[in-house]
Amino acid sequence: MRSLFYSFFVPALFVWLWSTGFIGAKYGLPFAEPFTLLLIRMLLTLVVLGALAWVMKTRWPGWRGAGHLAVTGMLVHGCYLGGVYYAIQDGMASGIVSLIVGLQPLVTAAAAVAFLKESVSGRQWAGLALGLIGVALVLLEKFGVSGSDSMFSPWSLLWAVFALAGISMGTVYQKRYGASADLVAGTLIQFSAAAVLFAIGAFALETREVEWSLQLQLSMAWLVIGLSTGAVLLLMWLIRQGAASQVASLFYLVPPVTALEAYLLFDERLGGLAMTGGLIAIVGVALVVTQKKPA
Repeated sequence: MRSLFYSFFVPALFVWLWSTGFIGAKYGLPFAEPFTLLLIRMLLTLVVLGALAWVMKTRWPGWRGAGHLAVTGMLVHGCYLGGVYYAIQDGMASGIVSLIVGLQPLVTAAAAVAFLKESVSGRQWAGLALGLIGVALVLLEKFGVSGSDSMFSPWSLLWAVFALAGISMGTVYQKRYGASADLVAGTLIQFSAAAVLFAIGAFALETREVEWSLQLQLSMAWLVIGLSTGAVLLLMWLIRQGAASQVASLFYLVPPVTALEAYLLFDERLGGLAMTGGLIAIVGVALVVTQKKPA
């Protein structure tokens, strides 16, 4: 039962929490610019994590460890979230952003082989390829290759690729240099570094005007509690428990789950192609995250 909990329920919870990030962004972005929205989100999250660290009497790393965590924060949270939010703000459909960021397992696996000397078997590479095909099928049906939602500007594409590079390299960097840090302390330091990046972007590029509607308040509450606190702590824990390429493969499940949420919240229908793609993605993830037992 304990093994089932760690191998299935915790990853499933993470995928669900992470998938709601696109929904939260869609609800919040009409009322604040991307870096401004993210800066507010980070500052509120730091209050929550600070209180949690005080209650739990968190162990703090040394200056060198804190420096590595700050780099991870800039990559995993700063570059990834900033890139995703600006790509959506610049007109790219969230599903297309999700598809581009969905390439992360392939990029992370290649980086893990190059920098961490991790071994990725042929079975796992096949799983990564199946995951990519599955995600592509889901988004192909949802948006259509010739629809207006498939069009995007070069700037939005650049932001999406920026997000992909950030989350991929950040996952590998966290596995190499920050896996031994206390989860709460490590996440607090990472968010602090990301907040600095968002503050620079907000003051340099944006007006910092915010319309505090009820929709924004509810969106912000979920982004802080569900995403920045719950999902990110689970992500750091999962990276600590498994190989970086295996953890990254979980992101293949995010677009199909997000498509299901869009159906429930916005009545976006799922056809046969999308459901087939979701099943293929799940099979791909299973090939990557499950190890073949030796004979």
